Amino acid sequence: MNEAAEDQRQHRDYAARIDGKAFALALRADVAQGAAGFQADVGRQPGLAVVLVGDDPASQVYVKTKMRQAAEAGITSFPHLLPGSTSQTELLELIARLNSDDRVDGILVQLPLPAQIEEAAVIEAIDPAKDVDGFHPINVGRLSTGQSALVPCTPLGCLLLLQDRLGDLSGLKAVVVGRSNIVGKPMGQLLLNAHCTVTTVHSRSRDLAAECRSADILVVAVGRPEMIDASYIKPGATVLDVGINRIELADGASRLTGDVNFVAASSVAAAVTPVPGGIGPMTVACLLRNTLTAAKARSGR
Repeated sequence: MNEAAEDQRQHRDYAARIDGKAFALALRADVAQGAAGFQADVGRQPGLAVVLVGDDPASQVYVKTKMRQAAEAGITSFPHLLPGSTSQTELLELIARLNSDDRVDGILVQLPLPAQIEEAAVIEAIDPAKDVDGFHPINVGRLSTGQSALVPCTPLGCLLLLQDRLGDLSGLKAVVVGRSNIVGKPMGQLLLNAHCTVTTVHSRSRDLAAECRSADILVVAVGRPEMIDASYIKPGATVLDVGINRIELADGASRLTGDVNFVAASSVAAAVTPVPGGIGPMTVACLLRNTLTAAKARSGR
């Protein structure tokens, strides 16, 4: 048996299932406690404006989940459900009103947007102090220079899970698979700020599997179902699967899966997030956390 196979055999059945759902539940409870304190001090609940343009069913479900969990955490929701024909000018006018509304501490515009609306223009129109998605160039710049910033929710959730499991991340080798503005790039920056040694790999990278096998921490966000198998994973690594893909089965049914083959990864890694139940719940919990953070900052608390 070669060394790699022996390492894999020794780690078989060792991987812990990282329960993002349970962690998110505890995080939402912490937010609720903070929101109650904020209301006692300020006289109102933190406020989150959620803007949805169009009638995409998946987006509608996601927005309803956000608003329900916001209410449970003591955060007031201001939903704005707009028709798919909404113009860019109309959307920007709404954002301007929300920017000036003192009841609103966070503004979330659900992506993707219809083709007639320029995504970058909408993101840049949001007051950076209310940018609870963390996508505004000012917040991106603050993150990249190590300053206080509102951070994209999914990478923030990943970081919190890693710190909960591993403690101090200093000196660990982290590999991020994917370079999107929403996950890959901010994830790499957060890990760098946490003193990891960070490599970002993507479709143009050479010997992707070898790069991934060097990682103590592997974060995968590429949108390709079960792309990462055991051959990509260093024995004992911690693997976070950000992907969520719906695949069709032979009987006509479908199932959700991540970018990581969970069963294969579990034979090698020390810990893996499942899909569903891993990173997904953390994204909404961190949105609520960002809303409370923005509310406190805007009120000087």
